[in-house]
Amino acid sequence: MILTDIEGTTSSISFVKDVLFPYARRALPGFVAAHRDDPDVRSWLDVVATEHGAICDDAVIVETLQGWIDADRKHTALKALQGMIWSAGYQDADFTAHIYPDAADALRRWHADGETLAVYSSGSVPAQKLFFGHSDAGDLTGLVSNWFDTEVGGKREADSYARIADALDAAPAEILFLSDVVEELDAARDAGMRTVLVDRLDDYPQPRDASAANGHTRVTAFDQIDAIR
Repeated sequence: MILTDIEGTTSSISFVKDVLFPYARRALPGFVAAHRDDPDVRSWLDVVATEHGAICDDAVIVETLQGWIDADRKHTALKALQGMIWSAGYQDADFTAHIYPDAADALRRWHADGETLAVYSSGSVPAQKLFFGHSDAGDLTGLVSNWFDTEVGGKREADSYARIADALDAAPAEILFLSDVVEELDAARDAGMRTVLVDRLDDYPQPRDASAANGHTRVTAFDQIDAIR
């Protein structure tokens, strides 16, 4: 059973930071103005308002959310709203989601081999499905059996991975977690999962040595994982 991160693992960090984040930032004011009364949108806006002392002005909420984008804050409300905005971008073919060819090939190969595949990302589950559904390699959503976001918990918290194992009805040791973030791998290992550090040169020009990898098996591409799983 394989659990994978997205940004920096299956896909480039630059796509998220240089394409998706700026797109959402630009679109936020118009999106909120057009959809502020939609129940799903309003509920997330109210979460932001409540967290910041009951903000009443939607313009201030938008500015707050834009600030969170600039700071790359992993907040569930922001991720949910970004996912809604990105949906329109994908549907309008404003962009397709970057995925490394070796990752797409491996996911297809592992699925064909009968491997259960799951995704855990800070992006909302709807955003994850949009990402894989509109990737450079086509629609890959059929390869993934389960999707997890920060509603299950933070990615650097061991309890999150324990909850994921429970949801997958698997012992943690049966799950191999792939990520580019050592702290996430540390948390998964603390929960009993097996781990692999994906250290792509496109995203991390300075390779991380054994000390920086903190004991996690290191690969630079997905085809190197076949010998591990």
